[in-house]
Amino acid sequence: MNRIYKVFVDFDGTITKIDVGEELFLQFGDPVKAREIIALWMEDKISSNETWIRLCETLTDFDLEKVNAFIDSVEIDDNFLEFVEYCKKHEIDITILSDGLDFYIDRILSNYKLQHLKRYSNKIEFSSDNTLTPVFPFSDEECKQCANCKRNHILNLSADDDFTIYIGDGYSDKCPAQFCDFIFAKNSLLKYCELNRITYFPYRNFHEVKTKIDEIRMKKRLKKKMRAELKRKEVYKQG
Repeated sequence: MNRIYKVFVDFDGTITKIDVGEELFLQFGDPVKAREIIALWMEDKISSNETWIRLCETLTDFDLEKVNAFIDSVEIDDNFLEFVEYCKKHEIDITILSDGLDFYIDRILSNYKLQHLKRYSNKIEFSSDNTLTPVFPFSDEECKQCANCKRNHILNLSADDDFTIYIGDGYSDKCPAQFCDFIFAKNSLLKYCELNRITYFPYRNFHEVKTKIDEIRMKKRLKKKMRAELKRKEVYKQG
């Protein structure tokens, strides 16, 4: 079967066991303010861009050495390396789409010798006075849920005939999940799919994801998700 599969996967809380970006500001910023800022974002009261700007302002005494020690302690899903090898073996393309920050994503991937994986995220600029400035090279004015518009990456990196797979767990995954044929969801993304009657596969780890994708690949007949196709066409019409 000559099918092309494209896997798009969230980073924080999906590849990693914790939400690294959130925990970073809770530990090294002002935890009370950080929680308030994150709550405003999840209530759609501020954009993702504004969220990162405000969170970075809470880091008044940034100690890179301590932050790097924290980043180096972060663990990834026990089965993610196995999943990456599976995709490589079967020529399944993987792209990491994160609304997090490049400096910790790159370091964690490097720690696990996964720096070769394609990834798109927001970026951080470090200044001489130890302050952090977030930069958003992939933002979309219409999208408030992600500073790094995951939907746009999915549309740009996949063709109409490709079978797209999205794996996520959180608030920033709600939009991109609507544009893919197969959704693997847990935590708040799972609740969102249930409330909005979006077909999904629940998962706890990447071994379960791998097993289910294997089942999908073995099917003689496979249909693309009509709802996702319609959503894609809506965007294409907008230009």
